[in-house]
Amino acid sequence: MTLDDKVDERLAGWLRTQLPGAEDIRVEGLDRLKFGMSAEMMVLAIVSRQDGQDTRQDVVLRLRPKPPALLEPYDLARQFAILRGLEGTAVRVPRALWLEDSGDVLGRPFFIMERAGGIVYEMQAPSDVADDTVVRMCESLAEQLAAIHLVDLKTTGLAAIDKGTDHLDRELTHWADEMNRVKRDSLPALERLLAALRASKPAPCPRVTLVHGDAKPGNFAFADGQVSAVFDWEMTTVGDPLTDIGWLELLWMQPVGLTSHPAALDIEALLSHYEAASGIGLQNRSWYRALNAYKMAVICLIGAMLIEDGHSDDQKLMIAAYGTSMLTQVGLSELGIDESLDDGPVLPRAERIEEIQAQATPVL
Repeated sequence: MTLDDKVDERLAGWLRTQLPGAEDIRVEGLDRLKFGMSAEMMVLAIVSRQDGQDTRQDVVLRLRPKPPALLEPYDLARQFAILRGLEGTAVRVPRALWLEDSGDVLGRPFFIMERAGGIVYEMQAPSDVADDTVVRMCESLAEQLAAIHLVDLKTTGLAAIDKGTDHLDRELTHWADEMNRVKRDSLPALERLLAALRASKPAPCPRVTLVHGDAKPGNFAFADGQVSAVFDWEMTTVGDPLTDIGWLELLWMQPVGLTSHPAALDIEALLSHYEAASGIGLQNRSWYRALNAYKMAVICLIGAMLIEDGHSDDQKLMIAAYGTSMLTQVGLSELGIDESLDDGPVLPRAERIEEIQAQATPVL
């Protein structure tokens, strides 16, 4: 979909069916939001007139990415249901308003949610923020992750989204299938990591919980030293909460965004706060870090193949493609494997890399 002059008209027409009591509805300030590497989002204001008075509501539209996407299958209806299920819980999420699942309005399915306040520190460190406020932000992030893991699955209806007891097997099978789907040839190092993960799989955490699936610092917005919203529920499931911890550990140690601030909690202090808030004990941390290194490596590989096959020219995917090799080595190291293994073809062809790099370099 392209942002043409008729997008706001199509949206306004559809919104009239969702708000039949309004005398008139118009869309203002429609703009694409640059955020993340999978979903496409737009910010806009819905102005509705009733009894001669205008009411303005700032919202975000989340659009299904053009297939093939980085994460497939891509289920917006599932994400919408998760947000709806979390309403009224301690998890701070934007309120999900409307779902258009047919693709008839904008060419692809979308849903609309309230625009949450706060700042997302995806790449930049918090500026003009006191050290004690940064500490509180870190603690609040740990508390929100604990809140996700303490959600009552039955009363929210979220127990139905997946079978929780086979989560680790599902994770290994899914990402192995994704690796095999996109690989061009043998990948000795990545395949060795998968085999080692399967051979050393521990007993899962005895508590089955909601699992965010992408609990990185850049998926939390902050306001006044507190998490104001948690975003990106694309990989959410029910299962082992320690998978979220392994993902967070790998990302927390990268000096990007919130974690690059000198006052940010170190990983041990962060996880100590999480344990106190959740009551969940951490164990087998190296294995969970290795699992998530494998998961990240495969996602980077998928991005590389999207570049390779001409489905994307995204500079972020091109940069991330170099992560497959690095993350594979991280995972192997976590499992104590120091064999010398070839990566195999984990990058796009040289000519595609040159083509993407040329697009990023202005011609003088």
